[in-house]
Amino acid sequence: MPGNDKSILVLISGNGTNLQALIDNCKSGKIPGKITHVISSSAKAYGLERASKANIPTTVHRLYTYYKGISKEDKENRIKARAKFDRDLATLILDKLGKPDLIVCAGWMLILSSEFLKPMEAANVPIIDLHPALPGAFEGTHAIERSWDAGQKGLVNKGGCMIHYVIEQVDRGQPLIVKEIPVIKGETVEDFEARIHAQEHVAIVEGTIKVLKGLDASRN
Repeated sequence: MPGNDKSILVLISGNGTNLQALIDNCKSGKIPGKITHVISSSAKAYGLERASKANIPTTVHRLYTYYKGISKEDKENRIKARAKFDRDLATLILDKLGKPDLIVCAGWMLILSSEFLKPMEAANVPIIDLHPALPGAFEGTHAIERSWDAGQKGLVNKGGCMIHYVIEQVDRGQPLIVKEIPVIKGETVEDFEARIHAQEHVAIVEGTIKVLKGLDASRN
C-alpha cells in the first residue's frame, strides 16, 4: 500500500491515550505509516507500557537529569541546561534513531525551543501537536480548565481541541484539524475534559493522516 513505509516518532509525557489511538490506527492500516519510536519525558509515563505492548522501541529523555545539581535560583545555568536538553533531543532523533518522516507530540508536556525546532526544520521533518483548545484560545498550560471556566462564566460558548504544526510560538502553529464541542452550563470540568479527550483521539489520527498524505503528494 503506497505510503505505508512512512515513519512516525511520537513524543509523550503521560498516560498515552492519544498514543494508543495512533498505535491502533497504524495497526489497522488507517494511518499510512508506522510508529518507529516513542520518546517520553517521564520514566513513569504509562505510554511507555503501551508502546512496549505494541513492540515499539522507547527512550526516556528526562529534563530532570539536565537540571540535576543546578538550583532554581541559578537561572543562567538552567537556561543552558534546557537548551542542551533540546539539542540532545534533536541529535537523538536525527542521528541516533534515524530521521522520521513525521514527529507527533501526543501529550508532550514540555515546550520545544528553537534549539530543537531549527534542526528539525533543516532536516525537513514536520512536527505536529495536539492542544486541547481551539485556535487562538487558551494557549499554553491548563487549557482545559481555563476553557471550562470561561464557558461556565459565559465568556465562550464552545471549546474543543486542535492539531497544529509546531512553531516557536506556543500553540500558534497552523491548525490542521479542529474539533469543537458546545459548552454545557453546569457541566463538571471532569465531564468537559472527557468530551475533549474523545475528540482528541479522533483529531490526532486525522491530523497524522493529513500530514502523511501531504508528504506523498509533495513527492509526486
